[in-house]
Amino acid sequence: MASDGGQDERVYHTPVLLAECVDGLNISPRGVYVDVTFGGGGHSREILNRLGEEGRLIVFDQDEEAVENIPADLRLTFVHANFRFLKNFLRYHGVDAVDGILADLGVSSHHFDISERGFSFRFPGELDMRMNRNAQKKASDILNEYDVVRLSDLFYRYGELRNARQIASAVARCREEKPIKETDDLLAILEPFTRREKEKKILAQAFQALRIEVNGEMVALQEMLLQTLRVVKPGGRLCVISYHSLEDRLVKNFFKTGNFEGEAIKDFYGNVETPFTVINRKVIVPSDEEQHANPRSRSAKLRIAEKK
Repeated sequence: MASDGGQDERVYHTPVLLAECVDGLNISPRGVYVDVTFGGGGHSREILNRLGEEGRLIVFDQDEEAVENIPADLRLTFVHANFRFLKNFLRYHGVDAVDGILADLGVSSHHFDISERGFSFRFPGELDMRMNRNAQKKASDILNEYDVVRLSDLFYRYGELRNARQIASAVARCREEKPIKETDDLLAILEPFTRREKEKKILAQAFQALRIEVNGEMVALQEMLLQTLRVVKPGGRLCVISYHSLEDRLVKNFFKTGNFEGEAIKDFYGNVETPFTVINRKVIVPSDEEQHANPRSRSAKLRIAEKK
C-alpha cells in the first residue's frame, strides 16, 4: 500500500492485525471513526475502503512525519496532536460521538529504523525518543537530570527490570564523568547488566522504559481510554493493539471493569457494572504467517470491546 505522497507505506510501518482490527470495528458505511495512531496510515486506508461516501474518519498523530502519509480523501480529517486530547479535538471538528476508535499502540517501524530518533539500541545516534519533535525533554535529558530514585522507578515500572536500582546507580556514576548523549553511551552503561542469552531483551526493556517516560505514554493511554466513555456511541467499538504487558493490563482491566485497577463494581444483584461488553474473551494475536512476514508483530495483542 502506497501513500499518495509516493512513499511506500510498508517501509514506514506495516499495519499489524489489519483485517482483525478493522473487522473488529464492525464498520457502518455511514459511520464516524477515529484512528488515534495514524502513523503510516495502513489501518486508516482499510477503514476508508469500508466507508461509504457519507462516512468520516478522523486520525491523530503527534509526529510531523506522519503528515507525509495522509491520503487525498475528503472523508479524512488529520489532527496533528497526541490522542490524549481526543475529546477536545473531536469537539473542535464538530463531532460529539463516534462509532468506533482504533488504537495501535506500537512504535512505527520507521521510527525504530531511523537512527537519529534514538528509539532503537541497534543504531548509533542521539538519545532523543520524542514522538513529538517539539517536546522539550529527550531521553538524554532524563538520564542526565533524574536522581537515582526516580531513574530506578522508571526502569522498574516501565521496563520491568529487576536490577533497576543498580542500572540507575550506574547511570549516575557515568554522568559524573561526562553527559550521556548517545545510544552508545547507554549501551556501555547497560553492558555489565546484560547476559548474552538475554541481551536483546534487557536492552529493549531499558529503551522501552525511557521511551514511555519521554512521551508520557501510560498517562496518555489512560486519558484517552477514559475519554472513550464519553465519545463512543452505545454499540460503538473500541479496538486496541498493545505490545507490552503494562499497556495490555490497562486495556484489559478497563474493558472488563471500566477502571484501570480491574476492580469489579457490582450492582445490588451482584452483577458486574461495566461500560463495555468484551467482544474477544481470548486476546487476538498475529498468525504464524504474519509473525514470519513481520517479526515486529510478535508481541501484538488485540482487544475489542463494545460500548453498552
